[in-house]
Amino acid sequence: MSRQDITPLFTGVKKHAEQNPIQFHIPGHKKGTGMDPEFRYFIGENALSIDLINIAPLDDLHHPHGIIKEAQELAAEAFGADYTFFSVQGTSGAIMTMIMSVCGPGDKIIVPRNVHKSIMSAIIFSGATPIFIHPEIDPDLGISHGITLDSVERALESHPDAKGLLVINPTYFGISANLEAIVEVAHSYCIPVLVDEAHGVHIHFHDKLPLSAMQAGADMAATSVHKLGGSMTQSSVLNVKEGLVSPKRVQSIISMLTTTSTSYLLLSSLDVARKRLATDGEALIDHTIKLAQQTRAHLNEIPGIRCVGSEILGTKATYDMDPTKLIISIKELSMNGYEVENWLREHYKIEVELSDLYNILCIVSLGDTEEKMEILVQALSELAKAHQRSESLEPKAVYVPNIPTLALSPRDAFYAETEVIRFDESAGRIIAEFIMVYPPGIPILIPGEIISQENLAYIKENLQAGLPVQGPEDATFNTLRVIKEHQAIK
Repeated sequence: MSRQDITPLFTGVKKHAEQNPIQFHIPGHKKGTGMDPEFRYFIGENALSIDLINIAPLDDLHHPHGIIKEAQELAAEAFGADYTFFSVQGTSGAIMTMIMSVCGPGDKIIVPRNVHKSIMSAIIFSGATPIFIHPEIDPDLGISHGITLDSVERALESHPDAKGLLVINPTYFGISANLEAIVEVAHSYCIPVLVDEAHGVHIHFHDKLPLSAMQAGADMAATSVHKLGGSMTQSSVLNVKEGLVSPKRVQSIISMLTTTSTSYLLLSSLDVARKRLATDGEALIDHTIKLAQQTRAHLNEIPGIRCVGSEILGTKATYDMDPTKLIISIKELSMNGYEVENWLREHYKIEVELSDLYNILCIVSLGDTEEKMEILVQALSELAKAHQRSESLEPKAVYVPNIPTLALSPRDAFYAETEVIRFDESAGRIIAEFIMVYPPGIPILIPGEIISQENLAYIKENLQAGLPVQGPEDATFNTLRVIKEHQAIK
């Protein structure tokens, strides 16, 4: 048996529960006896018995020295990191920790525009100034890919004083840039590379998948174990390589951002997920890849449906891809992606990962089976037959708006004096709130940017299509909050 076969945290928590101690500490439900009986029965007494707190036998996530420390060390070994920190605040908490560990007020950080909202939140909290890199836009699919090595080199030449470079690897849609080369050029400027690896926990454990952040030599990576690695929702890890980043500062920041009532259910699920990935991951992921590729081939036999494959590779922005992400273009049908999502839900009880104007995204993971994939193919085949686009219709134009001009730092804009004005009258004003389509949470506008008519038209198009545009205080989008303009004294 190898070291990776043990689960010190889960085993320790389970042994503690088996002793059936009398609890005069929180949580107040006391192993479920103080909880609503219907909920207790549904959840199960085993789960409730390990819903514990950081008492001495169970270690403390804020100051690990026992079973949590050992579990994190095993995770670091599995992921090829020097240090691994468990996060019960999801990958959002790990991302905020990464940025706040290297950036302070006024510091520059180079980021792609197609970042998750947690990155922009961290930039506001830290007071940093984002230097945006334009991600490559796929004109056929209407989605953002990764950043290119060329764009990174230009950004570093213009901003050699940046405190960090953030890269998404892989993107929400499973596309990877040449991360190893990007890390090499950033390190030549002694700038640490921070990786949003929310959708890439599995790539480290199979050689047919893109390089992971740690394999590529990155300094930090926020990795969602819960998304594709088998742990419970809200459990993630932050992997760190020492050198350009201080692990002690990382521990300090993550402790500031983490609840003191850490969930041992989430922590235990991280421990067992790490074990499974490290010991059986290659075989499990191999099966998942084959399942996804088989499904992709079947989907591409359906008229009006296209499931993107390796043909997308070969550009500077599409260096590699994760085939377990099924990017399904429905642009040739008479429905948009949101309508397809609703149709699948209504007719087949199928839930997709996301939809946009032109695509749906389906994720194939360790939990999928041939039977489930066959149902997806059958459903889309039926849908496509009933919703073929008329030949007389013009092909849909695919576009995304240009990145707006940043007039104020996001932090200054967020805390500035503001006013509320009508949506249709906001062009030219500086916005003080976020607007994004979530999922995936990529901003259309962030605090400090100048609103353009193009932005407003894009927001309206997404709203009219029924897509989940969110962010403003006014959920109806009749008004927006903008920076107040003061009149000159006469």
